[in-house]
Amino acid sequence: MKTPQPHVLVLFGATGDLARRKLFPGLFRLYTAKMLPEGFAIVGSGRHSPGTDDEFRDRIGDALRDTLGDDFDDNAWREFAGSLSFRTSSADDGDELARHVRDQRESLGDDARTLLYLSVPPGAMTGMVGMLGETGLADGARLVLEKPFGSDLESSRELNAALHEVFAEEQIFRIDHFLGKEAVQNILVFRFANGLVESLWNHDHIAYVQIDIPETIGIEGRAAFMESTGTFRDMVSTHLLQVLGFLAMEPPPEISAEWLRAEKHKLYRSLRPLDPEKVVFGQYEGYRGEEGVDDASDVETFVALEARIDNWRWQGVPFYLRTGKALAQTRRTVTIGLQEPPLAMFTGEDDLGGGNELVFELTEQPQLTLELRAKRPGADLSVGKAALTLDTAGIFDGVEPLEAYQKLLLDVMRGDHTLFSSAAEIERLWEVCEPVLEAPPKVLPYAKGSWGPEAALRLPGERGWRVPE
Repeated sequence: MKTPQPHVLVLFGATGDLARRKLFPGLFRLYTAKMLPEGFAIVGSGRHSPGTDDEFRDRIGDALRDTLGDDFDDNAWREFAGSLSFRTSSADDGDELARHVRDQRESLGDDARTLLYLSVPPGAMTGMVGMLGETGLADGARLVLEKPFGSDLESSRELNAALHEVFAEEQIFRIDHFLGKEAVQNILVFRFANGLVESLWNHDHIAYVQIDIPETIGIEGRAAFMESTGTFRDMVSTHLLQVLGFLAMEPPPEISAEWLRAEKHKLYRSLRPLDPEKVVFGQYEGYRGEEGVDDASDVETFVALEARIDNWRWQGVPFYLRTGKALAQTRRTVTIGLQEPPLAMFTGEDDLGGGNELVFELTEQPQLTLELRAKRPGADLSVGKAALTLDTAGIFDGVEPLEAYQKLLLDVMRGDHTLFSSAAEIERLWEVCEPVLEAPPKVLPYAKGSWGPEAALRLPGERGWRVPE
């Protein structure tokens, strides 16, 4: 594997929730796996200082112990901690940070690069990008942007224009951690490395597709983010539609950043703008009582919708997307419903409640299940449901999967855009979402621990959602 050259990694929002739960654990795991460059420095930044560098290191060390548990290595931490420092910055003042980053780069040698990870609210993004240009931090740097990329089509275009005044497109990495998941990448391999599968991957053989990402947790103290963004902008315009892109795109000539982006963009141009009449918004009971939430808030914590793709491969096939907070289960499930045989010939076949399904479980231990019909043991020629399960985690001995942020941070340091989105893709997805943003459906209440509003349960028709099974 190509080893990245020396890097100074600058994490804006370094004391925030994302950095604590994902970024620092991801970097520490890369370090213990010997995948970071031999020379590196990690500089945290934000508006408010956590104290001295030692106090910052102690804070990060405590967070890593909580997150990693038994995987935390004290000896590795003592080595890793020496690379950490913190400098304050804002959209109005980044001079001290810029001087510190230059010093760190000089200490690493002439071939050192800068990686800037911008995890700030959408409203602060443009100002921060301007500061990066004015201070010289942007010169030759790679910039990672955390979603959402704007809040609608207009703001997305404004953000891209501001970015391109400072950065070339090849410097920009728009991160969506779902695309870094082993299980999501395996969708590409399953489709394009198996001729049998790709020959079935069209409307002649597939009746429906479901992308289902329910969560049992509520907003977990993130009221400000939820109130300003909502679940539709947070999850549908990003994660769920990106997974849909991998599922529905045409085969590229090669697996490369250029061709994956081109085929996804072509697919998104065929994606019909969402119909608000086919979208259900919900809000869990008790949300308005959460600390920091407006007493009269109509922000959605749940979304279910039907999407349609107008091309030869997918004409007539509905794609059902669902996600939400405070639901009955936490799942990451993609279901491919196959067409029924034209005639039911066996005893019990009509009573099985659905036909063949191919199911991807997009967890850290990914599974692929093909649900079939098989003969029941006994004297009668009757059928029941059976399943073939592929457990990819148990197949390849001695190989450890990378967590999503590990994979994507490593890709940025290597300059690999394959799993990152282009400006054109992002703007097209906002175009697809625009009708719902302009005329959002009424937000319906639902009980905590349920499966959302009743209208959402009816959305896929008589077959219903695979989750719950």
